[in-house]
Amino acid sequence: MIALAQEPLRLDASVIDYVLLAVYFAFVLGIGFLARRSISSSLDFFLSGRALPAWVTGLAFIAANLGAIEIIGMSANGAMYGMPTMHYFWIGAVPAMLFLGLVMMPFYYGSKVRSVPEFMLRRFGRAAHLVNGISFALAQILIAGVNLFLLATIVDALLGWPLWVSLLVAAAIVLSYTALGGLSAAIYNEVLQFFVIVAALLPLTIVGLHRVGGWSGLVDEITHSPGGAEQLSAWPGNALTGFGNSFLSVLGIVFGLGFVLAFGYWTTNFVEVQRAMASKSMSAAMRTPIIGAFPKLFIPFLVVVPGMIAGVSVSEMVALKAGEQSGVDYNDAILLLMRDLLPNGLLGVALAGLLASFMAGMAANLSSFNTVFTYDIWQSYIVKDRPDSYYLNMGRWVTVGATLGAVGTAFIASGYSNLMDYLQQLFSFFNAPLFATFILGMYWKRMTPAAGWSGLVSGTLAAVLVFLANNLGVIELSGQGASFVGAGAAFVVDILVSVVVTLFTRPKPDSELVGLVHSLTPRESRRAETTGEDAGWYRRPWVLALIAGVIVVALNIIFF
Repeated sequence: MIALAQEPLRLDASVIDYVLLAVYFAFVLGIGFLARRSISSSLDFFLSGRALPAWVTGLAFIAANLGAIEIIGMSANGAMYGMPTMHYFWIGAVPAMLFLGLVMMPFYYGSKVRSVPEFMLRRFGRAAHLVNGISFALAQILIAGVNLFLLATIVDALLGWPLWVSLLVAAAIVLSYTALGGLSAAIYNEVLQFFVIVAALLPLTIVGLHRVGGWSGLVDEITHSPGGAEQLSAWPGNALTGFGNSFLSVLGIVFGLGFVLAFGYWTTNFVEVQRAMASKSMSAAMRTPIIGAFPKLFIPFLVVVPGMIAGVSVSEMVALKAGEQSGVDYNDAILLLMRDLLPNGLLGVALAGLLASFMAGMAANLSSFNTVFTYDIWQSYIVKDRPDSYYLNMGRWVTVGATLGAVGTAFIASGYSNLMDYLQQLFSFFNAPLFATFILGMYWKRMTPAAGWSGLVSGTLAAVLVFLANNLGVIELSGQGASFVGAGAAFVVDILVSVVVTLFTRPKPDSELVGLVHSLTPRESRRAETTGEDAGWYRRPWVLALIAGVIVVALNIIFF
């Protein structure tokens, strides 16, 4: 089952592995057909009729993110950098998820908007709405391409098909259930996929630790490998950020990753917010990202640790870390570990888990893209005032178009040896400036519509300039330091431009900002219900957030 280093990666799957995969796909497509029965309006297709319980949306919330970024990207980072990768979860995710649940969701859900760009329309007007709609749509096509490329690599590793054939087959699978059942199909499949992913990665982690002699054996192996003991401590993470100075590295992680990139991604990314907006009540909407935070705390042990194990136990990875030509890259870490460790049968479960993660990520991109494109671009600016059935059908055709677009952008993703470098760069372009505009506009009622769109554009340009400067050698940052700096630059430039433009332009009247600006929104409308289905201390968002906050602090201390 072990391939030569220079040969293409192949997984020696048996009949039982293919049977397990076939059963899994039957469930996926079945959910799509069942969800189709409940689709009678565009609200059903795009937001599940706002009728889903918190536990469903909470698991879907985290499964939507448990795609290529988590499985391949984080295992690649684990193999390359080690424990500092934990920052993407404990610094770069959980605090922002809790903030989304407690602070942002009351505005999103309470305003009854159908998308994040629609919130921008109400707060800042049509120019900011259009800029945000186009940038978000572009980002989703690019990120969907990442998930599709990785899904195609599994097909290629199993069957040896050319990349373009694998891409088309993988795209057809995701398109089939997303176009059939809309967001409901995506969400219920994401819940199924969450459990399949855990069932796949937990045995891999346990078997991998056993192979290297347990945790102590892994520590010893990493200590004597390239990169050394620095890979066993989360802080200061110099190799991850590319900064030689420890203070600057910590600052980059806390401000660039933990504040700008994380808050920008989790609080304004409609891929995630859409799941919470499908909830049946304000309390359920607030609890959705908080419930998702609990598995998010422990997922790194299932994705980062296997990457670390691969970095010291898989011959090709060991050679790669030593600077030798091994015919693989860091994105192959978890696939190579599966190849070496898992017997047939268990390999089928693991492959189903990987396919589940990639499909969950891509389906999340497609379902959020079709909502934003249909509502915020097509209906708002191209074809207006048509019957609801027209936009429902349009949403399905948009899903087809987005899938074809993702096939094209998958070839861009194929050019990166560590996809986290690519993804973090995209987040610095699209999410960091959007967060700056959101947070300033939500707490400063004086901010004007002109400031909204000009801040977004200027912040994005600032991040792009940092990216170009790093590529041209004007500045030199290895790892993901350039994306951290780019995110910080985007945030600061967006804020500065927004403030300056606001001083010279006219704001909206207070009457139009109720429900959109913190100081103008009655506290009662931002509170979650505590009676009926929302009764009980374990359903109170603040209590759940406090528990999650204590755990994340404890984990940072333990793995300091």
